[in-house]
Amino acid sequence: METLEGLSEALETAGDIRSIVRTMKSLSAVSIHQYEQAEAALADFEHTIELGLTALLHDRRAHGRPLPETAPGKGGEALIVIGSDRGLCGRYNETITRFGADRLGDQAVFLAVIGARAAARLEAEGHTPDQSFALPGSVAGLTSTVQAVILEIDRWIRTEGVARVRLVHNRRQGRVNADPHERRLLPIPKITLARLADADWPGPGLPFFRMPPEQLLSWLVRQRLFVILYRALAEALASEHATRLAAMQRAERNIEERQDDLTAAYRRKRQESITRELLDVVAGFEAVSTPDETHEDHHDDLPKP
Repeated sequence: METLEGLSEALETAGDIRSIVRTMKSLSAVSIHQYEQAEAALADFEHTIELGLTALLHDRRAHGRPLPETAPGKGGEALIVIGSDRGLCGRYNETITRFGADRLGDQAVFLAVIGARAAARLEAEGHTPDQSFALPGSVAGLTSTVQAVILEIDRWIRTEGVARVRLVHNRRQGRVNADPHERRLLPIPKITLARLADADWPGPGLPFFRMPPEQLLSWLVRQRLFVILYRALAEALASEHATRLAAMQRAERNIEERQDDLTAAYRRKRQESITRELLDVVAGFEAVSTPDETHEDHHDDLPKP
C-alpha cells in the first residue's frame, strides 16, 4: 500500500531523473552540432584531394598509362564497423552490428570495431573483432582515432595482404537518426577514378609536380582515406547523439506522465489522510462530550431538597 512518504520519495526521484535526462538532452544537442560542423569542415579538403588525383590521373593518361591500382594487397578483405561506447541510444548499436554482420557472412574477413558496445554485440554473434578502438569523447579526439585506424589498415595491407577494405556506420538520413551506410575505403572504385580522370581541370592549365608519381599517388590515397574515415566517424557520432536525444525526449515524456500520475496519487492520498484525521477529531470530540451529557441527565433526576 502506497504511503505519503513513499509517494513523496517517488516524486523526488522522478524529478532527479528528469533533471539528468534534460542534461543529457542538452549535451547531445550540442554534440550533434559540433560533429556536424567537424564533418562539413573537411569537405573543402576532400575536394582538394580529388583535384590532386585529377591532376595525377591526367598526367598518367598523357603518358599512356592506365588507371592505377590503389590497394596493393593480395586479395584479403577487411571490414571496419563504427558503433558506440555508451548506451541510452536506442537501437543504434543493434542496427549497425546487424548491418555489419550481414556483410561479413561466412567469409574470413579481418574485423575492426570502433565502439565497445558494438564490439560486444558482434562477438556475441560469433564475430570476434581482430582489433577494437575506443570512440573519441569529443571532436578533438577524432584525428587520433582516425590515425590509429589507418595504421591498422596499413598493417593489414603489409602483413596480411588485405586488398579490399570496407566501412559501415550509422548516419542521419532525413527523420531517421541511425541509417546504416557502407563505403569502400580501398581500393578506390574504378568508376571514381574514371570520373576524376575525365573531369575538366578548373584552371587554365594542369599543375606539375616533382614528387615521383607512385609516391604522390600513395600520399593522395592515404589523405583520401583519412578524410573518408574522419567524416564517417563524425557522421556516426552525430547519429549516435541524435538517437540518444530522441531516446531522452521519449524518456522525458514518460517521466512527465509518471510525475503527473504520482502527483495525482499523492493528492488523493493526502486528501484521504486529511479526511481521516478530521474524522478522528470528530470521533474524539463525540467520545469526550457524550459522558458529560449523560452525567447532566442523571443530575436532573436527583430529588430536590
